[in-house]
Amino acid sequence: MSAAIEASPVTSDAGSEPGDTVVRGACPHDCPDTCALLVTVRKGRAIRVAGHPDHGSTAGVLCTKVSRYPERTYSPDRLLTPMRRVGKKGEGRFEQVSWDEALDDIAARLKSIAARDPQRILPYSYAGTMGWVQGEGMGSRLFHKMGASLLDRTICSSPGMTGLQYTLGGSVGMDVEQFVNSRLILIWGSNPITSSVHFWAIAQEAKRRGAKLIAIDPHRTDTALKCHEHIALMPGTDAALALGLMHLLIAEGRIDQDYVARHTVGFEALAERASAWTPARTASVCGISEDQVRSLAHDYATIRPAAIRLNYGMQRVYGAANAVRAVACLPALIGAWRDPAGGLLLSSSHMVPATPARHVRTELLPGARPRTINMVEIGDALLAADPPIEAVVVYNSNPVAVAPESDKVIRGFAREDLFTVVLEHFQTDTADYADYLLPATTQLEHFDVHKAYGHWYVLANQPAIEPLGQARSNSDVFRDLARRMGYTDPLLQASDEAIARDAMDWSSPLAGPEAYERMIREGWIKMRHADAPYAEGSFPTPSGKCEFYSERLKREGHDPLPDWLPNRESRHADPALAARYPLAMISPPARHFLNSSFVNVASLQATEREQRCEIHPDDAAARGIADGDQVRVFNDRGSFLARARVSDRTRRDLVVAWGLWWHKLVPGARNVNAVTGQALTDLGRGPTFYDCLVEVEKAA
Repeated sequence: MSAAIEASPVTSDAGSEPGDTVVRGACPHDCPDTCALLVTVRKGRAIRVAGHPDHGSTAGVLCTKVSRYPERTYSPDRLLTPMRRVGKKGEGRFEQVSWDEALDDIAARLKSIAARDPQRILPYSYAGTMGWVQGEGMGSRLFHKMGASLLDRTICSSPGMTGLQYTLGGSVGMDVEQFVNSRLILIWGSNPITSSVHFWAIAQEAKRRGAKLIAIDPHRTDTALKCHEHIALMPGTDAALALGLMHLLIAEGRIDQDYVARHTVGFEALAERASAWTPARTASVCGISEDQVRSLAHDYATIRPAAIRLNYGMQRVYGAANAVRAVACLPALIGAWRDPAGGLLLSSSHMVPATPARHVRTELLPGARPRTINMVEIGDALLAADPPIEAVVVYNSNPVAVAPESDKVIRGFAREDLFTVVLEHFQTDTADYADYLLPATTQLEHFDVHKAYGHWYVLANQPAIEPLGQARSNSDVFRDLARRMGYTDPLLQASDEAIARDAMDWSSPLAGPEAYERMIREGWIKMRHADAPYAEGSFPTPSGKCEFYSERLKREGHDPLPDWLPNRESRHADPALAARYPLAMISPPARHFLNSSFVNVASLQATEREQRCEIHPDDAAARGIADGDQVRVFNDRGSFLARARVSDRTRRDLVVAWGLWWHKLVPGARNVNAVTGQALTDLGRGPTFYDCLVEVEKAA
């Protein structure tokens, strides 16, 4: 079901021929950039996906992954018919069935379980598409009506968003397009060459104009190599560095007294906490030099406008939310928010007037609220939840590959008494364990609407081609399941357009007049915020100020001030474990994959070649490991095999292992999540993928 309003025609792009049509779209993937697309269609077939040159923040450029979208859409491995399992779970053997056969049986099985206890049914989904329509719109409505267990969708951003919520009032911040005018850019916990190429293009233009770029990252990433400076702190010490910067800014009288007095809460208490974070202590905890701490504080205080591009790499550890809180305090201390090109950006999600409760229709929930299962803990949940989970419906995710502590996740999905339905494009690791495998449409084949978390636009995606084979959109599948289960509520038959209209307050002044209609016609709209939205405070906190000290956190039994909380798996918190497993491991995304998407695209897989891990020469020599050796990375949770790259781009005592391969595509059938754990963060109940100690040995 596409939108009723007609999009403005696009007659051609740079490579079109007479008779071609060009359709406006939007990238659906879990990336802050959310690109505007132009899809060229020739005789009913998409032949090219390009960026739209008029879109403000992405400017016609696509990453390598999305530029090859036709290769993914028309892959010979694409799922095009409903399938029913005929082999053992995990073998991946299926037979074709009709949609009627599949949906009738699925509806009957779910209805039977729901009659006994609907909480024994669990939806599992995340950001395989970020769209309001094909993401959580109809799926959440159906599972709410069913009374199924709720899923706590925390696997990526919840600790950072929670930290921002208690400090700035929400996921708010700078306009990414303003970074071009910044004079100092701290790229903190981010490798935008891999994960946000359009921000990197903006930062490069700022650099050409004279801006200084400083990367703060445990690993000398491709981004860090191109910055003026790189501060290689240990994983999980970002809050310590932020507190050390506060110490110097306050001690040396470099704060903006007027901004602090008028637009912040709790400065005196914050100053007292920061007083303990001398350069010596900060350097010792972070594993860097005192000179680096002092130099960074001096630059941040004296180079204006100063901007921080924070990203999710630094919030995959135990103290994640506190770390984000600490970094988010810095711009207010120096009054950086006064400048359009100053401040901070982690996520812009709350710069859009979204209406999530109306979108997923929480009124459909039963009177007694169902239990909540944290998606990070899916391994334990499938093996030990009480009452047990009897059915899982997976869409927009691949938990067997992406969830931590893989061995537990695999054992859980391998349960013969677990009824599993998977909506997918390809036969992923998770799909191998499905009882029914349902072919889903790709972004080129359905309608959707997307907000971004890296800029201020909302974009429409028009279907460019007819669905391939028997593929069906998520919204269509869930509407059909609702009918077959006997649910008659009109909200469960809402059109795609109605779902999109429910997702946002389209009448908000931020959106402008006729916002929905303009978005459909023109492809996107940009929210109408001031260039420097927090120049005069007006943060969306209870006080309207940047809250260094949070009364809400105090009432909830937490520390009201940000603090450094050491990694649970570290020499600081667990010296005995660190003696057995002396190497910290981080597992950032491989450049040509996006989480577990694109892993099976032949050209991208060939570029990545194989699962790799990087180790410092000193650590390699101590273990008899040479560059190119096959190594085993292990801890008490499991192990995986990887090709060693010996390089001083990683610091000592650190291993960098790139994700996220499908298990079945690598030697040993395990990816990096074989060794990551299910422990949760300080606030936000997020994952601690980078709070992980390992040992490495040459593989037999």
